[in-house]
Amino acid sequence: MGDPEADVTGRAGGAAGDAGGRVPACCVDPNADPTNRIGRALPRTRVYRAGKLEAEGFPVAQVSEYLEEPDTVVWLDLCAPRPDELSVISEELGLSSLAVEDAVSPRERPKLDRYPSHLFLNAYAVVFDTETGQLTTHEVGAFITDRALVTVRGDEGFDVDGLIAHWGEIDEDLAQFGVSYLVHGLLDFVVDQHFAAVQALDGEIEQLEDMLFDEEDAQDVQVQRRSYELRKSLVLLRRIVLPMREVVNSIMRRDVHLVDAEMMPYYQDVYDHVLRAMEWTESLRDLVTTILETNLTIQGNHLNLIMRRLTAWAAIIAVPTAITGFYGQNVPYPGFGQEWGFLVSLAVLAGCAGFLYVAFKRRGWL
Repeated sequence: MGDPEADVTGRAGGAAGDAGGRVPACCVDPNADPTNRIGRALPRTRVYRAGKLEAEGFPVAQVSEYLEEPDTVVWLDLCAPRPDELSVISEELGLSSLAVEDAVSPRERPKLDRYPSHLFLNAYAVVFDTETGQLTTHEVGAFITDRALVTVRGDEGFDVDGLIAHWGEIDEDLAQFGVSYLVHGLLDFVVDQHFAAVQALDGEIEQLEDMLFDEEDAQDVQVQRRSYELRKSLVLLRRIVLPMREVVNSIMRRDVHLVDAEMMPYYQDVYDHVLRAMEWTESLRDLVTTILETNLTIQGNHLNLIMRRLTAWAAIIAVPTAITGFYGQNVPYPGFGQEWGFLVSLAVLAGCAGFLYVAFKRRGWL
């Protein structure tokens, strides 16, 4: 039996296509549900001709037909593809088996690999949850050829609709540069999410600083827990952002022959954003470490203050105890058995305690 998903896609393309079997952009419902009956996202396709969007939503089988025509650039997106689905694209585009293996393998580091017929790019989109302080990552791989961009997502967490919208926000005249334009939009979209996560983390750390010096909450366990959560997210973000500098820098190299001269300023802007995000992440990680150390210092100072107060009160209580202990001896003393002797002893106790209290108070011990 054939692949039911491919059969459904083929029937849809044949019903709505033109004489050549293609689905023009005007015939594609933009509000259609991009997922199938079993909940797995269907492939997303687009074709550009001479810098203009000509069609989208056509069957994957037509990718090779479009690539046979001149002046066309194709984008194909696959979400959690099966090995047989990826093998078909691999054969048509001549993709390396090592690159295909990296595309389906989880937790690959951000990188750019060069092969004779194509490039393989791996990156991560991120989403920061301000409530939990956790950073969620979504891996995306991309096969880059002269006239095609194939993105492979590990899950549906990567916002492919946001990527398409981001392409629409870029200058339409840049679409004439084909794959260079598409790759720039992908990198810019991913790096913007890195930058947004760093900004959100910066805001959360500012709130953490306010909690740290709040007299009511400074010693609360919440400060330590929140510091740990933010530091953990920053360490994860650093592992993602730091290699992106080398990825973007490698793409911009002239011997790669990917970035056109007109597109170079736009890639340079992405590279600047990568550097800013990387430096910001490093500074925030150091700041969280400083907050943890400051919290421990504040706790130590607070403990010293408590010990100083207890010591002062112990000294105040020790003097009356010593006096009453001395007069508790079974020997006669001045005023023994007399009322005035009792009153004098009370005055001496009160005077000594008062003197010590005033002395400690002036020194700030109480």
